[in-house]
Amino acid sequence: MATVTRRMRCEPHDVLEVLADGWSYAAWVVGTARIRSVDDEWPAPGSRIAHSVGLWPALLDDTTSVVSWDPAGRLELRARAWPAGEAQILLEVRPHPDGGTWVRMVEDAVRGVGTLVPRPLRSAALVPRNVETLRRLAYIAEDRSTR
Repeated sequence: MATVTRRMRCEPHDVLEVLADGWSYAAWVVGTARIRSVDDEWPAPGSRIAHSVGLWPALLDDTTSVVSWDPAGRLELRARAWPAGEAQILLEVRPHPDGGTWVRMVEDAVRGVGTLVPRPLRSAALVPRNVETLRRLAYIAEDRSTR
């Protein structure tokens, strides 16, 4: 299980607005090349984003769905990228005691060939990717907070 955290210079609602905007997903999730569609109900549980992952011309079309959404600070996703498999992702957004926002991201493979990779190796690949993912999320949320 790969866990990363980041303190952001914005309010929790700024981060939650980005998470609630399915069309922004490709801007902050590393590896997502484009968004093909977003369910109108996003981020309600069961709603989906249709996306493509990878680099052109070797793109895989698949989906990410919402497992649970708490607008007070929690989003749980199931990201698919078959044939590689599926991952469970948890994003927690909390006020930081000294101001700003603390975001925690936990991810792990739950189905497919990714589960065959030993957990330490999965984490070694996921942690740097998710550090960059939270960096991108921070840029977007912090920019929104200054508008």
